[in-house]
Amino acid sequence: MKKFLITFLTLFTGFLFSQELEKSLLWKISGNGLKKDSYLFGTIHITCDASLEGNIVKALENTDQLYLELDMDEKSMQMQMMKYMMMKDGVKLSNLLSPQDFQIVDEFLKKNINMSAKMFDGFKPFMITTMLYPKMLDCPFQSVETELMKVTKNQNKEIYGLETVEDQMKVFDTIPYEIQAEELVKMAKSNLEKDKAEIGKMMEIYKSKDLEGMLKMMDDSNNKITSENQEVLLNNRNKNWIPVMIKTMKEKPTFFGVGAGHLAGEEGVIKLLRKQGFKVEAVK
Repeated sequence: MKKFLITFLTLFTGFLFSQELEKSLLWKISGNGLKKDSYLFGTIHITCDASLEGNIVKALENTDQLYLELDMDEKSMQMQMMKYMMMKDGVKLSNLLSPQDFQIVDEFLKKNINMSAKMFDGFKPFMITTMLYPKMLDCPFQSVETELMKVTKNQNKEIYGLETVEDQMKVFDTIPYEIQAEELVKMAKSNLEKDKAEIGKMMEIYKSKDLEGMLKMMDDSNNKITSENQEVLLNNRNKNWIPVMIKTMKEKPTFFGVGAGHLAGEEGVIKLLRKQGFKVEAVK
C-alpha cells in the first residue's frame, strides 16, 4: 500500500508539473512565506505594439521594484556591452565564411545599415544580427521593457537586473561562432524575408498570450541559434535566476519582466518557482 501511494504521488506530482500553462503573460507569485504578492510578466523584445494592459500597470503599482533580465537603467550598460561584443581568440567573421559568403553579407549590411561587414569583422555574428532587428518590422520598433521602465520611473521605483551584461553576453561565446555566422549568411541570402515572417508569427503568438506556443516556435525554428541552444539561451539562465528571485521577493514585492520564452516548459521560470513551493497563477 505504501509503495502504491508513493507511486501515485509521484505520478500526480509529475502530472501537475507537465500540464500546459494557461494563456496569460502576467502571473502572480504568492505563498511559501511571502508577505506580499510578486508578479512575473513575459515580455517580447521586438514588437510593433508595446502598450501595457491595465492589469500589468496595476501589478507594477502593487510592487516596490522592477527586475528585468538586465538593469537597462544602468548608464554604463552600453559601454559594458561593447566589452563583450568581440569574438574570443581573435576569431574573424571573414575567416568563418567563404569569400563569396562574406561578400554577400557585406553587400547586405551596406544595403540595410549603410555599413560594411569589414567594420564588424571581429564581432560575434549574433551581435550583428541584433542591429538588423528594426529592419525585420514593417512598423516603428517598440520595446516592452522600455514601457515597463517608463511606468516604474513615473512611480519613482528602482529598476534592477536578474543577471549582469557579462552573464548575458557570454552566452554567445558558448553558442558556436560558426552557427552564428551561418545564420547571418542565411539572413543575408533571404534578404530578411524569412526573418520577417518568423518575427511576424512570433508577435501573433505573443499577442494571443500563448507561452507554450512561444516555446514550441523556438523548438521548431529553422534558426539553429534558437532551436539547438535552448539549454544556454533559456534553461541555464532560468535556473540561475530562481535564487535571485526568491531572495528578492522575500525582501520586497517585486515585478519581474523577462522574455516570454523563459516562462514556459519544464525548465521554465513558472514551473521552477512552483517546484520551490510558490503558488504561481495566471492573472486574467
